[in-house]
Amino acid sequence: MTASLSGAASGRGEERPEIGERLTELRRRFEAAAGYLRLDELRTRLAGLELEVAAPDLWSDSERAREVTTAYGRVKSDVDRLESLGHRLDDAVALHELATEEGGEALAGIADELEQAAEGIEQELSDLELRSLFAGEHDERDAVAEIHAGAGGTDAQDWAEMLLRMYLRWAERRGFEVELDEVSPGQEAGILSATFIVRGRFAYGLLAAERGVHRLVRMSPFDSQHRRQTSFASLEVAPFLEDLSGEVEIDEKDLRIDTYRSSGAGGQHVNVTDSAVRITHLPTGIVVAVQNERSQHQNKAKALQILAAKLAEVQREARRAELSALTGPQAKVEWGNQIRSYVLAPYQLVKDLRSEVETGNVEAVLDGDIDELMVGYLRWRRARAT
Repeated sequence: MTASLSGAASGRGEERPEIGERLTELRRRFEAAAGYLRLDELRTRLAGLELEVAAPDLWSDSERAREVTTAYGRVKSDVDRLESLGHRLDDAVALHELATEEGGEALAGIADELEQAAEGIEQELSDLELRSLFAGEHDERDAVAEIHAGAGGTDAQDWAEMLLRMYLRWAERRGFEVELDEVSPGQEAGILSATFIVRGRFAYGLLAAERGVHRLVRMSPFDSQHRRQTSFASLEVAPFLEDLSGEVEIDEKDLRIDTYRSSGAGGQHVNVTDSAVRITHLPTGIVVAVQNERSQHQNKAKALQILAAKLAEVQREARRAELSALTGPQAKVEWGNQIRSYVLAPYQLVKDLRSEVETGNVEAVLDGDIDELMVGYLRWRRARAT
């Protein structure tokens, strides 16, 4: 005889499936995850990487060595995670079967333990299932992002700063590292723009869900009559690779390089030397500014890295556009075609206009709790692709 968790687990009053059914469903989900995450292929690749890591001449080519050791660390982590989850699931199933054989009283005695095990496995599976939503070539990479204030005057500049804080808090929640490279202050409040790099696995794949125009509706704190104001800010994202020399060539003749004094936080050199660097790529009009490194040379080097990442993304977009042209015209992402609305007045609502995912907890979203919105978009994107 089996006992349902709703009846045996401390009287929570919730309707839950029987633990046996729940474990069966978790087994199905685990086997599916092992399939689409290609566990067998990962094991084979891990064995090959182990041989490369152990090679005595590995560090004769330091760049290749870094690539191999990074790949080894990630593949090993994936294999260990999947295998550990499989063992935990096997243990829970075995415990359930043993208690079932002994009778209902024994099963009731371990109901809480089985429920905790099932909840932990379920959460881990949900995290793994998110991996299936990343299909892009560079989704695992770090990301370079830019925020720009748009229509809405001072409110838009304040909104741009609110967005920057939201993404910095989101990165902190996920344990990602953030490098804030440039911030241009607004004329009265907020910021005109900001450039930052987010370092962490799948940073680009996640932040790509945020690319586009974000719309804020609120009672303006900058309006003497406190009227409702609509303002806009945008986020641009590109995968950030440390070395793009094989993908992008930058001709110095195509660059205009300006130096100026840094503004805002940046250490002892701020407003002392003309260390900040602004690079304009003349053929495309792309502008990159970096001010937070300690010297002009370091700022220029970082600006060139960011410029290369943006130029590479332009090339990828051009290739995607060529492929899209074969299937007919696509809707343009133009000013006013916002991807998400954040309404603070007359009601509280954040709604993604692509996936239709919405929440009334605007405060949490603005504090960086945006994973649900990101995942909603990724699921919507995959559904459209199938």
